[in-house]
Amino acid sequence: MNNDYRKTPEALSRLTPAQYRVTQDDGTEPAFRNEYWNNHEPGIYVDVVSGQPLFSSTDKYDSGTGWPSFTRPIDPDAVTTKKDRSLFMPRTEVRSSGADSHLGHVFPDGPRDAGGLRYCMNSAALRFVPASSLDDEGYGAYRHLFTTENQENRS
Repeated sequence: MNNDYRKTPEALSRLTPAQYRVTQDDGTEPAFRNEYWNNHEPGIYVDVVSGQPLFSSTDKYDSGTGWPSFTRPIDPDAVTTKKDRSLFMPRTEVRSSGADSHLGHVFPDGPRDAGGLRYCMNSAALRFVPASSLDDEGYGAYRHLFTTENQENRS
């Protein structure tokens, strides 16, 4: 698998209009009307632009907001944050570290027992890779996240 997670013209040309608006123009998709807010399958979520692994279903939870929400990224270096003052209140924007795709925002109202953060992401910025397809799609290094032993350690 290629671990070069930069944005390329070819990758951008494959995006749908909604994916482009969210990842490149810092857009937001509608709550409860997006692909992954209610996905409960085991797997990982990767940057739709670059394929960079970003989040695991093992850290996903139902925040009640209508967007996929996670307690943490799959790797702390997978995302970057910056202050977003585009609305009436300052927020913290989350971007992929490789392709600099806009993903969503992080808020301090997540589950306290899991660190207290809520990474509220846009489905349009993500591609889901089922745990059963990790090896086939070149993400076999993340298979360990879905073992029984690891599930008990992450709890």
